[in-house]
Amino acid sequence: MALWAGRFSKEIDSTVNDFNSSLPFDCRMYAQDIKGSVAHAQMLAAQGIIPAQDADAIADGLAGILRDIEAGTLAFDAAAEDIHMFIEQELTNRIGDAGKRLHTGRSRNDQVAVDIRLYLQDAVAGIIGQINELLSVLCNRAEEHAETIMSGYTHLQRAQPIAFGHHLMAYAWMLLRDRSRLQDALGRMMAQNPLGSGALAGTTYPIDRHFTSEKLGFEGPSQNSLDGVSDRDFCLEIASALSILMTHLSRFSEEIIAWCSWEFKFIELDDAFATGSSIMPQKKNPDIAELVRGKTGRVNGNLVALLTVMKGLPLAYNKDMQEDKEAIFDSIDTVKLCLSTFTPMLQTMTVLDANMRAAAAKGFINATDCADYLTKKGMPFRDAYKITGQLVALCIAQDKTLESLDLEQYKAKSDLFDADIFDAIRLETCVNTRTSYGGPCPDSVRRQVAEMREAL
Repeated sequence: MALWAGRFSKEIDSTVNDFNSSLPFDCRMYAQDIKGSVAHAQMLAAQGIIPAQDADAIADGLAGILRDIEAGTLAFDAAAEDIHMFIEQELTNRIGDAGKRLHTGRSRNDQVAVDIRLYLQDAVAGIIGQINELLSVLCNRAEEHAETIMSGYTHLQRAQPIAFGHHLMAYAWMLLRDRSRLQDALGRMMAQNPLGSGALAGTTYPIDRHFTSEKLGFEGPSQNSLDGVSDRDFCLEIASALSILMTHLSRFSEEIIAWCSWEFKFIELDDAFATGSSIMPQKKNPDIAELVRGKTGRVNGNLVALLTVMKGLPLAYNKDMQEDKEAIFDSIDTVKLCLSTFTPMLQTMTVLDANMRAAAAKGFINATDCADYLTKKGMPFRDAYKITGQLVALCIAQDKTLESLDLEQYKAKSDLFDADIFDAIRLETCVNTRTSYGGPCPDSVRRQVAEMREAL
């Protein structure tokens, strides 16, 4: 029987019941629903609203329900509209009238607002832990390759020499910002406890909202009952942070996909984190990276779905808001799955240092250093830039590199060139002398790693 049966003269149509039900996806919040209900019952007893023995019976009954669900001996009843009704009905079946007193001074509107916050607190904390694991792997790989030379790219064209470790640490700093965004979102989410907001207008019972806030880990109660039940900013904020996180993983995946192709061959994925082809026996495909890239669109879609659901809702609660859970739960699940496979893929990949160094040698990525050489000897940079461009054009015409030109060919462009030009344009020199803060030299990479480990 529905909770609202007293108002209605007939049973709800079965198709409407199926359409209305959220139990298939909100059942995952069972532990959080029980936690919130225990705190609510304890508060009711402390305020003298229900007898203390009823509160004790409620707590014991809910503890038994939790044990049975987790042991797999209590199945969710498909006839229940949502997890809240299922647990309350099961509790009443077990302890009788005391169970019927649990919902005193509470609505499902503020109940679900608490449940989803508590669930997301646990889920996001797990994702933050996974980010920490990935950051640790990035630090280890970056430290390992602090002196591995590769070409940095702009416009997907070889640009300037950097250390591979420097490239990896760029993603580490992105991920640290992702962690910070999630932590900030959690802080705002847990700042205000909606429990006690009721359906929208609070309650006439002398409840103590500070009591439940302390029990459930909130900073304090929400200041406005309408906002308390209708706020889903925290879902939007977490979904946004997860979308940005996935965007970073997608960019990283795109590079991994390119790097392990024969055209680059900068890395090779471990056999345990790659797949083959059903028809081409030579293939080794970066499916994990491709799936991460693809699933980013799914997480971005969930964010757009949540924004679209909320954009036209009047205060306070509306049934549309039931749609928040599937979207945010799917984003949580997707990000967890991606991180759980991406991290070991990165940890086990083989870096082909020699191939990186060989590719870097062919792209004139030391041209800026050649121009800087002249500038440091007094030539205006724009003049040095033009002369270096002429030398690059000469190399292309003669199928040479800047390192393989003769000193006479340099001097033909400027008398400022001397034999030390060849040391100045060595790729190792180009990387090692880029000592500006945040630059790609080995010491900078190691400093970044140390700072990141301290942040962890």
